Amino acid sequence: MGSPSTDTGLPPIHHPCAMAFYEWLADRGPMQRLMTPLREEVAGLAKGVVLEVGAGSGRTFPYYSPEQVTRVEAVEPDAAMLRSAHERKASARVPISFVQARAEALPFADTTFDSAVATLVFCSVEGPQQAMHELLRVLKPGGRLLLVEHVRSHHPLVAWLQDRLVPFTTQLAGNCHWNRDTERQVRESGFLIRSVRFSRTGILPIIVLHAVRPAVGGEEHG
Repeated sequence: MGSPSTDTGLPPIHHPCAMAFYEWLADRGPMQRLMTPLREEVAGLAKGVVLEVGAGSGRTFPYYSPEQVTRVEAVEPDAAMLRSAHERKASARVPISFVQARAEALPFADTTFDSAVATLVFCSVEGPQQAMHELLRVLKPGGRLLLVEHVRSHHPLVAWLQDRLVPFTTQLAGNCHWNRDTERQVRESGFLIRSVRFSRTGILPIIVLHAVRPAVGGEEHG
């Protein structure tokens, strides 16, 4: 695989207004009822040494199991989000370390992690395919990718509307793309998808996806 990189050539990320809106929205009842079970689900499947990419404000931290998880490396490029994540560290039951970095250039050696978790991340990264390749690189053979993401609709009319809205959502919501086919990006990067399901449909359909990095000899790690 490749080697760790810390230079993407991209400008620093700092979206305090988008962060404040996201935190306000995440605290609303409907969003909590939607996302809390999904965060619990993917964190509950994580094992060993875990990478949480795009950790945001740390809302997944409470759901990692100390019986399954050794520690979590929480990667987040936005300084405003990282400040909130540090405040939520106390809610975690496992050790949490913080790294300010982009998903497209993870500062870790090859085959470092047993699991990688991402919730509502790949809608906003600048280079989603490069970020997927980075996750593939840093996961051990057989390591798990556990992902929750809003994605492009399968309904042609809804997908058309998503395309029309993306110029506004990227400007107003921290580079958020409503029309990305994240499942395809996972598959094309070299992961083996074990399961994928739609948790919500409509203009912002959400998928829950479990994939693995192919292992030598066909065996899965963990």
